[in-house]
Amino acid sequence: MKNPKFSHAFEVVNDLPPRLQPLKTLASNYLWTWEHEIREIFRVMDREEWDASDHNPILFLNRISKERLSRLEKDTAFIARIQRCVEILNNYLTQETWFDRAYPGERDRTTIAYFCAEFGISEGLPIYSGGLGVLAGDHLKAASDLGIPLVGVGLLYNRGSFRQRLNFDGWQQEVYPEYDFYQMPLTLIRNEADQPLRIEVEFPDRVVTCQVWKAMVGRIPLYLLDSNVLDNLPADQGITDTLYGGDEEMRIRQEMILGIGGMRALKAVGIQPTVCHMNEGHAAFLSIERIRQFMIDNGCDFRTARQVIVNGNVFTTHTPVPAGFDIFVPHLLERYMGKSIESVGLGFSDFVSLGRIDPSNHGEAFNMAVLAMENADYVNGVSKLHAKVTRTMFSPRWPGFPEDEVPVQAVTNGIHTMTWMGRRMASLLDRYCGHDWRRNPENRESWEQVMQIPDEDLWAVLEDQRGSLVRFVRKRLQRDIEQRTLNRADDGILNSVLDPRVLTIGFARRFATYKRGSLMLTDRDRLKKILCHPERPIQIIISGKSHPKDDGGKRIIQDLVRFINDEALTRIVFLEDYDMQVGRALVQGVDVWLNNPRRPHEASGTSGMKVVPNGGLNCSILDGWWDEGYDSSVGWAIGDRSEVQDEVHQDWLDSRSLYHLLQNEISPMFYHRVENGVPRGWVQMVKRSMIKLAPEFTTSRMVREYTEKFYVPSANAYSHLASEGLVHARRVLNWRDRVQGAWSNVRIVRVEDTASRSNPLGREISIQAAVYLGGLHPDDVQVEALVGRIGPNREISHCLVHPFTYVGNEGDLAILKANIVCENPGHQGYTVRVVPRNSDISVPSELSLVTWE
Repeated sequence: MKNPKFSHAFEVVNDLPPRLQPLKTLASNYLWTWEHEIREIFRVMDREEWDASDHNPILFLNRISKERLSRLEKDTAFIARIQRCVEILNNYLTQETWFDRAYPGERDRTTIAYFCAEFGISEGLPIYSGGLGVLAGDHLKAASDLGIPLVGVGLLYNRGSFRQRLNFDGWQQEVYPEYDFYQMPLTLIRNEADQPLRIEVEFPDRVVTCQVWKAMVGRIPLYLLDSNVLDNLPADQGITDTLYGGDEEMRIRQEMILGIGGMRALKAVGIQPTVCHMNEGHAAFLSIERIRQFMIDNGCDFRTARQVIVNGNVFTTHTPVPAGFDIFVPHLLERYMGKSIESVGLGFSDFVSLGRIDPSNHGEAFNMAVLAMENADYVNGVSKLHAKVTRTMFSPRWPGFPEDEVPVQAVTNGIHTMTWMGRRMASLLDRYCGHDWRRNPENRESWEQVMQIPDEDLWAVLEDQRGSLVRFVRKRLQRDIEQRTLNRADDGILNSVLDPRVLTIGFARRFATYKRGSLMLTDRDRLKKILCHPERPIQIIISGKSHPKDDGGKRIIQDLVRFINDEALTRIVFLEDYDMQVGRALVQGVDVWLNNPRRPHEASGTSGMKVVPNGGLNCSILDGWWDEGYDSSVGWAIGDRSEVQDEVHQDWLDSRSLYHLLQNEISPMFYHRVENGVPRGWVQMVKRSMIKLAPEFTTSRMVREYTEKFYVPSANAYSHLASEGLVHARRVLNWRDRVQGAWSNVRIVRVEDTASRSNPLGREISIQAAVYLGGLHPDDVQVEALVGRIGPNREISHCLVHPFTYVGNEGDLAILKANIVCENPGHQGYTVRVVPRNSDISVPSELSLVTWE
């Protein structure tokens, strides 16, 4: 027979000796992932076992031998280290934070719930797939450092994403291990009866039950939903089985658990968020559940509830191409979401229109990103270029407004510096820059002290880091070979792979086709000459996974592996099973980080940011963050900002640029050493890169920006509209109905100005507009002049908006005036428009009405 099912369950743990008990406290908070001293205490206990546990401290403590624990308990120096780490944890959790200083008293009135389908906190909690999850993990860590009153909400995947294995032919195969959550730094939330807390989500013909786990990320609780409970049917137990696994039907199930279940989980643990941040569209169903809860709690209708909650929602999109959004066909959407939609009194066709760029286009699929945008007053892309691309994609949703005014802002991504920082470089910075860069990584003054580091000292650390990376790669290769062949790897072959003295380039990412993982193979003979140059050799370390259903990405990996095996065995390495551990090793040890996507398809990219504080340099396409960060003094740009429509020709051009940089700029600078064996030019560029880029591209700056631009204004707007028995919300709805009813009558009757045909710089021009308001009051509208340069097709570019001031009436016309100053030479022009104005309404996000001259 098969193994019997259990009837009764209990937990068994390794009982630590009394003096070692604080290790459980240290293991239970993910602060150790960015606090070097705490992480080091686990490593020194048993380095081999620590690595074997995938850096999971709970599993590690349960595996360590009784004999080893007994010896450690008698080690007074080790006990002192434990006490020091406990003090670090306690001080961190209790000290005053930036948020408390910047917004005194707001903590008790504000809670931000941050929803994401994946979180990359540590390789020991494998519920992430790639950049989105790692960014979400870094977001929580920075929110903890800054003291933001934030909680995370996600799913707890029983088998995570997948572990990558390559067969002998280089083809990716997926392995899905099952994880034991009781052997992780997680707590199962229980109710007053000490039973697991359960929440329910209605599906078409059944109810799915989920339990809730909590991980502590510094000060931030992360709540994770798990459907693998016996109350559910076997198929439903597997909803939270794999990340991004299954078909369209599985996706909608997971996204209902995340959005609807996530909101119910927060309510069940007593959290009432004032702001909900949807990090990508996967969580967009939360808006319907949040409206439902608000309607019940406040006894109001759908429109009133929605008017309030849109002010309290934030949406961040990471997707630069239309094909990247989650879309659902109407019949599937109606089947699964029908009950939820009905519960808020919304017709299905009205709901579907909330997820279409063109609400009236019944042939358009339902887009989760549009649903999120439609129910959030604060929307952003993750770099300046990505925000521009997003505005272009979604401009048809706001047909009356210029593309630049589509309500999508930019908050460029960053990295959590201490998570990705190597110990050697951190110690060097402590010595010459003080410790403030740790506490406040966006403080530019701290990073400017990098210039005080002697070139020899910085170069020595860079050399040590590269050596450690080579040792890591060889050890990892040995493990992979032994797993594949079941035989011990040949030490002679392993020791010939890579050279710790050679210029080392890192390339690691998800192998989507637009990221062009095989661009370096465009001219293989030229690449081999670059790799094996007799005086200036180069070596490349590659890692990354392809989506299980992306055969195009798998073929790129196979192509690379075949080239390596046939022609570049000692100069290029492909590391299997890319994860956060591999990522840390690479960004802490490479000399150059390579990134070559097709512009503008990289929304932001954060891997290149991670090499910066570790002394690595970037060589990248001018896309995502590098489009903002690049100048020739801090790194290299592949190609320029031009985009050729012929992708094959663009690839050829970019490959030629890459080869040129490697041959003629990067390797000559690295190997040019005329004094004490130190490449002075290289070290100076490293210093300039750290000073310019490290304080800018950090999640400390990023989360502050979210807080100042979105979280606090959103919380205030939500609280205002929800106060005083919803009187403000109802007043806004009445105003909105009145404006929409009258808007078709609004027109600009006459515009006059004092401009001459030719005007000297600095001259002030007066503009007067006569506007028929169709029964509206002048306070209901904002009349504006858009002033800018006139292009060849009479379009106005580089517009500046100048508001008009109401000065009186002329019969039934409102008279308004504005003054503009001639600040720019050339052919200038303006046009006048009217838009609604209300301090409680976001225009054009909520109300996209406009009348043009």
